[in-house]
Amino acid sequence: MWPGRDDPDLGVFVRGLAEALSARGHEVERAVLDRRGGGRSRYFTLARDAVSAARRFRPDVVHAHFLVPAGLIATLAARAPVVVTAHGQDVRNVGARVGVRMATRAVVRRAAAVIAVSDFLRRELEAKVPEARGKTEVVSSGVDLERFAPRGPAAARERVGWNGEGPAYLCVGSLTERKNVVRLADAFAAIGAGRLAFVGDGPLRRELEGRARVRVVGGVPYDAVPDWLGAADVVCQPSLVEPFGMAALEAMAAGRTVVASRVGGAPEFVTPEAGVLVDPLDDAALSHALVTAARLPVPNEAARQAAAAHDIRRQAARVEEILERAARGRPA
Repeated sequence: MWPGRDDPDLGVFVRGLAEALSARGHEVERAVLDRRGGGRSRYFTLARDAVSAARRFRPDVVHAHFLVPAGLIATLAARAPVVVTAHGQDVRNVGARVGVRMATRAVVRRAAAVIAVSDFLRRELEAKVPEARGKTEVVSSGVDLERFAPRGPAAARERVGWNGEGPAYLCVGSLTERKNVVRLADAFAAIGAGRLAFVGDGPLRRELEGRARVRVVGGVPYDAVPDWLGAADVVCQPSLVEPFGMAALEAMAAGRTVVASRVGGAPEFVTPEAGVLVDPLDDAALSHALVTAARLPVPNEAARQAAAAHDIRRQAARVEEILERAARGRPA
């Protein structure tokens, strides 16, 4: 059973993981939020649904995504052992929001096991929540290699309507300060060639619009993301901090070279053949990384091979082992 929150990327990962576990012969029941609106009251809805599902389904183990509030709800909703996965924002909230540290420590103490999606995130969690030490395992957010299979750039560009001269650079994600999108646009302007598209929306959109050779697409349906990745030569995620780096991994699965931040989880899967890691605060280094990445082949088979180590089916097998171990440890 999955209590989970309303994050689009997280929702896709949870759905993919649930499907992979179902394919391995497990029965899965989900209690999730599928919208962002509704304020804090939506968490009462999640709690109600989780309790109802637990009573009806009687799970052997509960897997919660996000430490608080989903993990807290899971520990209260069912008598079954709980495995909780930390994804990033939930760890950053510890110490930044009132009451979150206490709630997170309670969740970690009660959990049969804790999963972090990167070793970077594990270290951050254990530094903030001592109870996580010794019970946290690293299992990355897997990528669906079939959904993100390499696509021919010419056909993909026709489908999304993005043609032009020179290297095609793409950034997928929220247009926020943490995603470092303004610095990326400035670094792109400095190289004076190619074109750059931002797929996503956010408060910094106006600072990106109206720039030469820059297109701000806005949000797109998730099913359109593979075509946008296929239309790019280089996919950029130079975030100030990125606990994992899902967009970079999906781009690599699509056979695209990436430019990714050194700060976070990307160094754990971006190989030198797959892309360029960069100091997100170094403007000159970021411009150089864009030029260097554009010299790598399209499609980039080395990037695809590196992403294959994080195949969602492989990650599901690792999660399965943790869940089964937690279920076996349940008191009689």
